[in-house]
Amino acid sequence: MKAQGKVIKYGNNVDTDVIIPARYLNTSDPAELAKHCMEDLDKDFAKKAQKGDIIVAGKNFGCGSSREHAPIAIKASGISCVIAETFARIFYRNAINIGLAIVECPEAAKDISDGDSVSIDFDTGKIFNITKNKEYTGVPFPEFMQELIAADGLVGYIKNQVVK
Repeated sequence: MKAQGKVIKYGNNVDTDVIIPARYLNTSDPAELAKHCMEDLDKDFAKKAQKGDIIVAGKNFGCGSSREHAPIAIKASGISCVIAETFARIFYRNAINIGLAIVECPEAAKDISDGDSVSIDFDTGKIFNITKNKEYTGVPFPEFMQELIAADGLVGYIKNQVVK
């Protein structure tokens, strides 16, 4: 499994309240959540995020409340992966559950710049910064987690298992 896209970069402690503000939690419609993703941190995010883009951030990405709406909003915005130095534990689990790829790699998170083009190989954990011609090694996904993401999350994975 691989991803490639342009980077949108943020700093440390990006919490779920700025990923999707509480005033929009009255819906679980992914398209509606995507319209408001990151708007309190980056008012232009919904306009600039393109299918396949990659968010890169610092430490503790997804901290705050345990709302599953946060990774849903990111994924529905077209983001193919989030790379961060570290993730809040509940965000990490919610992201995998809904099929949003995430990779921990402190070196990449610090070195990659906004606007860089990046590719990720989830089998090996290799992150390649095409713009800077640099490679980083993140934590690769175990095969089972790759299957969850490929199935569009836990629900899709279970549906696939029932069909077999």
